Amino acid sequence: MADKRRIKRNIKELQRIKTWQLIILLILASFVAATFLRLNNIGMVERRTAVVTADEAGNSQVTINRLYDLQRFVSAHMNTDMGKGLYLETSYKRDDQAAVDRASQDSNPNGNIYKKAQEVCAPQFTRYSYAYLQCTTGELAKYPAASGLVESAKRPNPDSYLHVFASPLWSPDFAGWSVVVCLVITLIIIVRLLSLAALRIILHQHYKSV
Repeated sequence: MADKRRIKRNIKELQRIKTWQLIILLILASFVAATFLRLNNIGMVERRTAVVTADEAGNSQVTINRLYDLQRFVSAHMNTDMGKGLYLETSYKRDDQAAVDRASQDSNPNGNIYKKAQEVCAPQFTRYSYAYLQCTTGELAKYPAASGLVESAKRPNPDSYLHVFASPLWSPDFAGWSVVVCLVITLIIIVRLLSLAALRIILHQHYKSV
């Protein structure tokens, strides 16, 4: 009888807080977590936009500072994944053009062949790509004196203008701790349901054995 009373008392203790109350609490906590996760993502987007704006303005030092800001934010906050990363297209075009201009200053019996190649290929492509490089190389190959000029131009590597920063799976910020709260509430609900089921099974077995 003592075991029976203890089991019933445990069931009543567990039933003081209703499951539906915990579910409502979980919904509220989930909403808070989703809000903070969204704010983290918005923070990343704002800093990425600042980098692009600085890059388009042509200020290299400001662009570097904005990149550092973006890197620090992304590495310290969850839900700030950058996808395929950030490509500094304006910086690449500017540096690539500078390399072309330097190479164009070399004397050539056919004149400024880089300029001629650009006049043919540039209208065909809206941005730098491998196809654009192939087009330029093909145009330069039409001139006998163009042998080795692509290499001599020392054009920048496009991959060095791509920046990808890793976002942590969990971070100790408002978003991270709100997610922890959601997990804890979920765990409490699961443990509560399992405990009630186990106690009822034990109580049922006790009745059968009497």
